[in-house]
Amino acid sequence: MGSVGTAGTGAEGTAEERRQLINVAYRLLGSVTEAEDAVQDAYGRWYGLPRSRRAEIRAPGAWLRTVTSRICLDLLGSARARRERYVGTWLPEPLPDRAEWRRAGGGPADGADPADLIVLDESVAMAFLVVLEAMTPAERVAFVLHDVFRYPFAEIAGVLGRTPAACKQLAASARRRVGETPAPVSSAAGRAEVLRQVREAWEAKDIAALVGLLDPAAVLSADGGGLAGAVPRPVEGGARIARYMVAVADQAPGLELLERSVNGVPGLVARRAGVVVTVAAFDVSGGRVTRIWAVRNPEKLRPWAREGRLWSAGSRAPGGS
Repeated sequence: MGSVGTAGTGAEGTAEERRQLINVAYRLLGSVTEAEDAVQDAYGRWYGLPRSRRAEIRAPGAWLRTVTSRICLDLLGSARARRERYVGTWLPEPLPDRAEWRRAGGGPADGADPADLIVLDESVAMAFLVVLEAMTPAERVAFVLHDVFRYPFAEIAGVLGRTPAACKQLAASARRRVGETPAPVSSAAGRAEVLRQVREAWEAKDIAALVGLLDPAAVLSADGGGLAGAVPRPVEGGARIARYMVAVADQAPGLELLERSVNGVPGLVARRAGVVVTVAAFDVSGGRVTRIWAVRNPEKLRPWAREGRLWSAGSRAPGGS
């Protein structure tokens, strides 16, 4: 697993420090909104300290990292109960690629959205975030902080309230979970080509072509959160998924399908009347789609709202030119 660079421990509240904290919190929580709230809470606690206490802290950045991680640990502990009450399947919030939408005519990013600050690498791929969801909160914190951000176990011990040796064991257990998940065996170009063919077959409502592009054991999961229509349970099998995709297209005339990066890898975005309504991430292996994660909950699509308004170049509606 690659490492996201660590920020310095200089002046408190710097833009670079906030960027680092947002990156840590998103990988721990899988939610841009919750990540921003966790970071704001950490800064609130920092500025709530007496000035004399702040002056005693030699590394404000390390202090903020520890507090942010502890806040995320607490949120992860309560998230399981919240997700038991969640309507349908819960999926992480998908991230757009700002550079990509700028090339598509969206103009410059202003950095106001926390999603702008998140580094798009393999540690935010939807497949990876879904694996993180299967870990215990302590495993997830130990693994993300050590394997992704390269924090020493001595620092992680301060977050988890355990010994460095215990934290090392937690990270190893989490690493085994990651190792049990088959890695995609397609290049970025190969994935993009498969997704292009999926888009074309979906636009043409060609069930046979879709079946040929989907692995027979493929699984589709959709997250509507009770706020948007979504299949309540995963759809299993390439043929069933193909029929479901065509049924969706039949029920949504005028749907635009865009090939866009989702969490740093090729994906598809569905837009209707200028509004992004679905963001789909894919796993591709051997030239076929093996997993689809479709996020339809509008609360999780807020980072895409600007793109929905501004993407114009490079988009085309089904059947359009």
